[in-house]
Amino acid sequence: MLHDTQLFGPVRAAMPSADDDTVRIVAAIAGLLGAVAYADGVYDRTEVAQIRQELERVQGLETYGIGAIMQVLATHLVELATIDVTRATRVLRELADNDLKREVLQVLLRLAAADGVIATREVMVLRQITSALGLSQSDYNRLQAEHRDLLEILKPPS
Repeated sequence: MLHDTQLFGPVRAAMPSADDDTVRIVAAIAGLLGAVAYADGVYDRTEVAQIRQELERVQGLETYGIGAIMQVLATHLVELATIDVTRATRVLRELADNDLKREVLQVLLRLAAADGVIATREVMVLRQITSALGLSQSDYNRLQAEHRDLLEILKPPS
């Protein structure tokens, strides 16, 4: 369970009327957002703004709670980007249907593209998350297609 992660408490506080499964899903998504944002070793303002924007789309997530979640991400980013990825994908694999998993993957791709380039390390993390969610690589390829021009591997050297 994600009760032992840094994100469960702030998400629970920000979603007081949500059931535990919903809180676990939102905490898992927030953790994966942090993991993808840090996959290239840089956590910049563009990514912070994109994460905030994605969290604002979560129905039932109180505005004050977004700030608390963002603080946890900033403070515990390395832990969330490493140890908690497995927990987060396990929660989503257990509790989310394939449509929600694909939507999460699309959000993660949007985040990776937010800074104008999808780094090779981000692609590796996204592909691992895809597999851990029980989605296929064709799911990943289909969703990545809209950001194809931002793939670092396809960009000419500067």
